[in-house]
Amino acid sequence: MTQDDDVRYPDRHAIYHQTANGTPKADEQEVDLDHDQQRDARRREAPSAGVVFEAIRAEAENELVRPLLGLAWSGLAAGLSMGFSFLAMALLSAHTPDANWQRIVTSLGYSTGFLFVILGRQQLFTENTLTPVLEVLRVRDLKTVVRTLKLWGVVLGANVIGTGIFAAVMANIHILPDSMQPAMDKIAAGEYEAGFVTMMARAVFAGWLIALMLWLMPAAETARVGVIIIVTYLIGLAHFPHIIAGSVAALYGVFSGAHSIADYLSVFFLPTLIGNVFGGVLMVAVINYAQVAYSDSRRQS
Repeated sequence: MTQDDDVRYPDRHAIYHQTANGTPKADEQEVDLDHDQQRDARRREAPSAGVVFEAIRAEAENELVRPLLGLAWSGLAAGLSMGFSFLAMALLSAHTPDANWQRIVTSLGYSTGFLFVILGRQQLFTENTLTPVLEVLRVRDLKTVVRTLKLWGVVLGANVIGTGIFAAVMANIHILPDSMQPAMDKIAAGEYEAGFVTMMARAVFAGWLIALMLWLMPAAETARVGVIIIVTYLIGLAHFPHIIAGSVAALYGVFSGAHSIADYLSVFFLPTLIGNVFGGVLMVAVINYAQVAYSDSRRQS
């Protein structure tokens, strides 16, 4: 190391010393950082579970005090936006060969609606509605439970109405070429192919993954788009049914005459709703709440 090096890098001696063969070796003493460097180091640290929990809980608290009419309009917009997942999957399916790898490609379209809804801050059942459970667990009063149930009911109803409008338009108005119909029929039929128990079990994993995605978002920062795509692509590829994303295809099957509304309610809607709620609430919200609550109790004791 030359004298010029000492001038250009004045802190080098605080970090390295020479080994016997002349190669730099890390000094055993801790490096002193100035205020700006310490702040930058803290900024680069991953947030703790408590910080993530509080960020999600604060957002849930805000959702619970929003006017129901505003929630309804936002939920309607989300239902309409989720229709583009069905549309994108149909387009990809129609333009790829009917091979065993086709679903690997078409599942990319499944993420489209989720991107529109989540980045657009629209109300989606299982995305914005699971987080208020954290506030219920924290406050534990009847008023919060009632507000949460109202939020669930309004958002779910508005979402389904939005998906129904989108599905009805796709089934009755020839917006796309007739060559697209087989692809849409195939996707719709896939929402009815499993039995009640199987559908519910698969839906548990969909709710689980969506809720896990929520816990990743506060720490994701600029990687939010990537997180949304990866998680929802996995849901689509594994064909884990989501109550709103799947409703577009399932209701398309109803409006096209392939299935009845009773089929929609009994074969798709009910088992998927139960599975999504169970997976999202019990498998993630309660477990992650317990993680944070237990950590706080240990610190206080």
